[in-house]
Amino acid sequence: MPTPISRPRANLFYAASFVGIVMIVFTMGYRYAGWSWNDSIYMVIITAFSVGFGEVQPIREPWLRAWTMALIVLGCTGIILITGSLVQLLTESQINRALGGKRMENEIEKLKNHAIICGFGRIGRMIASQLEQGGIPFVIVDQASDRVAEAREAGWLTFQGEATDEAVLRSAGIARARVLATVLPNDAANVFITLSARNMHPAIEIIARGEVPSTERKLLQAGANRVVLPAHIGADRIAHLILHPNARELLGGRTKSKVEFEHHLSELGLDMEEIEIGPASPWVHRSVGEVEKETAGRLLAVAILRKEGGTDLNPGPEAALLPGDALVVMKRAGRS
Repeated sequence: MPTPISRPRANLFYAASFVGIVMIVFTMGYRYAGWSWNDSIYMVIITAFSVGFGEVQPIREPWLRAWTMALIVLGCTGIILITGSLVQLLTESQINRALGGKRMENEIEKLKNHAIICGFGRIGRMIASQLEQGGIPFVIVDQASDRVAEAREAGWLTFQGEATDEAVLRSAGIARARVLATVLPNDAANVFITLSARNMHPAIEIIARGEVPSTERKLLQAGANRVVLPAHIGADRIAHLILHPNARELLGGRTKSKVEFEHHLSELGLDMEEIEIGPASPWVHRSVGEVEKETAGRLLAVAILRKEGGTDLNPGPEAALLPGDALVVMKRAGRS
């Protein structure tokens, strides 16, 4: 079903259409009187907009004077209608924004034992969708206006602001909240939000997202009850999928389970890749631990597919990469 046009927008459309028709009709009238296209269009514009530069050509015929007077009346009326519609449209937009923001704040103030989601990226969207299905009230906090608008269009309570600001968390009702989930892609921001939330509400449950394994300890020390590492979750699932005699076929197959799994990885912003270890590879004859350390946690080794056959699942840091092997890793989507 098409979305109905709001009244101010409809008024603006009708007014602009009216002015357009007036200009076309009266331009043709001056052309009928023998004027050039240039003079006809110029006369219509300066008359309709009440510029008052005078007549382009002498107007002596009675019908042409009546034609010009009609242009003055209809043209000025059309311009007034356009101006009024624009003012109405802008005023309504400002009023709706103010009332909508105030209504949102009032609804947030009524919440108790709700959840606060800091960050409305891929993971934030997934959390909000599942909490809605579970009937759990929640508030989304994000500083990006486009993401806030998207969340509000979905009918979710939102508060625009930087979640690292204590005033923003206070406005989101942290004193009455039951749980806070900080799922920003920035580990430093998640640590800071965790510290602030724990200081403001010592009893609140905090679930924090971490990008690299070394952040887990920092988040726990900052006050998080639980830390979720999306890369490790994906790695565990990959390891379960690789429990197959022919790991290469599994990675290259198109089974329903694999397609669904890849979809879940994509939602988490993760990707799975198989890296061939050739004789010229910079990682040949090096250990898995060295590879993970060199990539600063951006790659997480899941398995080694050996050249002679067989698969080393969840290889330890000391596992060596030999020529002809293939290293299955998890990485952030879009990164190498």
